[in-house]
Amino acid sequence: MTRYVLRRLLQAIPLLLLVSLMLFILASNLGDPLASFGGVRRRLPAKDRERLTKKLGLDKPVPVQYLIWLVGNDWMEIDADGDGLADERGTRRGVLRGDFGTSFTEKRPAIEIIWERIPNTLLLMGTSEVVVIVLSLVIGIYSATRQYSVVDSFITTLSFVGYSMPIFWLALMLIYIFGVNFRRWGLPYFPVVGMYDLEVGQTFGQVVWHMVLPVASLSIVSVASYSRYVRSQMLEVINQDYIRTARAKGLPRKMILFGHALKNAALPLVTIIGMDLPLLLGGSVVTEAIFGWPGMGRLYFKATNKADIPVIMGILVIISILVVLFQIATDVVYAFLDPRIRYD
Repeated sequence: MTRYVLRRLLQAIPLLLLVSLMLFILASNLGDPLASFGGVRRRLPAKDRERLTKKLGLDKPVPVQYLIWLVGNDWMEIDADGDGLADERGTRRGVLRGDFGTSFTEKRPAIEIIWERIPNTLLLMGTSEVVVIVLSLVIGIYSATRQYSVVDSFITTLSFVGYSMPIFWLALMLIYIFGVNFRRWGLPYFPVVGMYDLEVGQTFGQVVWHMVLPVASLSIVSVASYSRYVRSQMLEVINQDYIRTARAKGLPRKMILFGHALKNAALPLVTIIGMDLPLLLGGSVVTEAIFGWPGMGRLYFKATNKADIPVIMGILVIISILVVLFQIATDVVYAFLDPRIRYD
C-alpha cells in the first residue's frame, strides 16, 4: 500500500504542473489585473501603470509569467523605470517555495488571505457534508428496506424534486420563506447574511444560527442525490447470496444491514464523496456569495471579478492538490471496505 501511495504521488506531480499551466492561462485572460490597483475612485497614472506592469512581469509572454509564478523571479533583473538599466532583482520566490504572490487588490500575500478564509469554509462545508452523509445513509437504507412502499414512493418523489432544484433558486427561496416571511409574520426567523450579528459578536449560538440556511441550501440537493445512490446500491447488495446466507444463519437485522450490506454498498458513495470533498473545501461560490459567508467561495468570486490572479491561482492550486490527495485517500478506503481490493 505504501509503494502504491508513493507511486500515485509521484505521478501526480506532472499532472499538477499541467493543470496549473492551463489554469494560469485561463486566469491570465480574465481581465486587466491592474484595473483594481488605483481603487474604485481613481485610475492609475500611465507612468505608474507602466512601472507596475514591468515590475509584476505582466509585459512578458504568458509562458514567462507562468515560470515567474512557478519558480519565482530571483533570477530576473527588473527595469521598473524603463531606462534600459536593471533597477533591482526579483523578490518573488514562486509557488514551489510557498509564495503565491501578493494580492493585486489587498496588497497582502495571497496565501495569507486564503488561510484567513479556510476555517470559515471548513466550518460551513464540513457541517454540510456531515449532514449530507448522515441523512443520505438513513434515508437511503430506510427506503431500500421498504422498497415500493408508500414511504419509499414519497421519498423518491421528494428526492427527484430536491435534485432538480438549482442551488441558487433554492437558496433564494429559503431566504424568502425563512428569512423574510417568517420575520414579517412575527415568527422566529433565520439570519440571511454573514456569520454572526455584529451587535452580538461571534458567539457559538450566533454562528450556528447563521449557518442554518446555508447548510440547508448545500445539503438538500446533495441529500437528494446521495440517498438515491445509497438506495440503489443497498437494493443490489441485499439480494446477494451472502446476505440471504446471513439471514438463514439468524444474524441480527442490524448486523446484516450495517456489518455486511452497507459496507459493500458504500463503495460508490465513497467515490462520490471523495470527488466532492475537495470542491466543498474550495467553497461553494454561489452559496457563500448569496449568504455573504466569508469563506473561500466568496473570496474566489471577488477575486475573479477583479482579476486578482495570485488569489485565484492560490485557491485553484489548493483545490487541485486536494483533488489528487482525496483520490488517493479514496483508493485507500476502497481497500479497507473491500478486502478483495489490493494494491500490490
